Amino acid sequence: MAFEWNQKKYDEIVDTVCSMPRPKSEPVFSIDADKYKHLVREVEEIYFVHPDGPYPGTKAELKKDMAYRGKKLIKKTQKVTFYGDAIQAAIDDAAKNGGGRVEVPEGEWFTGAIELKSHVELHLSKGATLAFIRNKTNEFYPIRFSRWEASEVMNFSPLVCAYDCEHISITGEGTLDGRADEFNWMPWKFGYFGETDQEEMRQKLFKMAEDGVPPEERVFDDKVSPLRPPFIQFFRCKNVYLEGVSIANSPFWEVNPVLCENFWAKGLKIVTDLYNNDGIDPDSTKNVLIEDCFFLTGDDCIAIKSGRNADGRKYATPTENVVIRNNKFANGHGGITLGSEISGGVHDVYANNNYFDSPNLDYPIRFKTNALRGGVLENVYVKHSVVNKSKLAVVHADFFYDEGHDGDFLPRLANITIEDFKTKKGGSIDSKNAFFLKGFEDAPIENIVFRDMVLDGVKGDAEMINVNGLTYENVTINGKKQEDRTINIGPDGQIK
Repeated sequence: MAFEWNQKKYDEIVDTVCSMPRPKSEPVFSIDADKYKHLVREVEEIYFVHPDGPYPGTKAELKKDMAYRGKKLIKKTQKVTFYGDAIQAAIDDAAKNGGGRVEVPEGEWFTGAIELKSHVELHLSKGATLAFIRNKTNEFYPIRFSRWEASEVMNFSPLVCAYDCEHISITGEGTLDGRADEFNWMPWKFGYFGETDQEEMRQKLFKMAEDGVPPEERVFDDKVSPLRPPFIQFFRCKNVYLEGVSIANSPFWEVNPVLCENFWAKGLKIVTDLYNNDGIDPDSTKNVLIEDCFFLTGDDCIAIKSGRNADGRKYATPTENVVIRNNKFANGHGGITLGSEISGGVHDVYANNNYFDSPNLDYPIRFKTNALRGGVLENVYVKHSVVNKSKLAVVHADFFYDEGHDGDFLPRLANITIEDFKTKKGGSIDSKNAFFLKGFEDAPIENIVFRDMVLDGVKGDAEMINVNGLTYENVTINGKKQEDRTINIGPDGQIK
């Protein structure tokens, strides 16, 4: 049965999010006010450079360049004026006042982790940059509870965090700069340049979660942790609003609301093209509106999540009621992705009027789960969108991702409609496949509708196995109209 566009439901989601209460814009607490000057101090920032300078090639080329990767980084230091304590004091004062705006004036302001509070708006003026210090220590990023790859942990604080808050905002025309790069924070991803490889501690965390170790006992301090912190993470917050700011150079995931209700991202510019740099990851979050944003990321641009494995099933909280509209997606693994940390499920996702354009964008629409993640992924409608370039497939769904069938939680992916999804006029997508859909024989993908689609410049045939109820309605690929019909595809890739 096809999942059809529900305009009433769509409007209800938008109205709920757009009508949520927001912080008062007055009084204003400026971080450079006289009352905070005694909190400003000079600190020594520690950072690293490569003896041969920045790498001139791509990430893929760097991965193969063992000579460059094998050289040790050079430790550098510099004195910076640190405003972190002043910024936190201004936030705390605004919260004690019952709310208000914390204003970051034009200029560069060095800080460590900051914690937002209820009824507070953090406003970055035009020309303002919050520059997050590169010292990988608990002095500047204290141990705080967070989710890391959707597993609960006590780790480096997110660069910006909030817990159990309501009515919080980040607004303005300024920039949040995490200042991560190939030599700072990022080497932990693969253990480049003789730095620690995160994989051992990553697997240790996942085992703790599966073994039921309480989150407060999963402690990864700066003596052992190579787990890069997320940039912005809000936990159990209600009425969260982000507008206008640029978010750059994140150590890890960029914007990650967890177990939140009513989340609105409007007009953000997210640019971090390194490792695990997901753009916006709503995680077990209800009522989400993402609109007018630009994404150029080193991983999925938007990745809808709901907890990983045991930690996801513990809460059993889906991400639900999501509207994604009027965004532009450049580089990224997936444009709009559901998964892979999706154990709590997801439903009622509406996406319209989006634009996908980059030869490095692997998949405009992507679904990823497996038998270890599980989860019910259903009721997704994507329409009125343009794809100018993508790399691998326009619509991609893969149950064999990562652990594949090795698990006890068979996923369900069903009731997906892609409508009016077209190549830019005169353009060529240049992707490997139009569609790549691979379910399990004992858990097939179900009820997929491709309607009114025109895909030009696709290089190869579709790759599909274990799909029940795949419907083509007015679909043209490379100028050839596909037969209008509903089919089932077996484990051998043949129509049943």
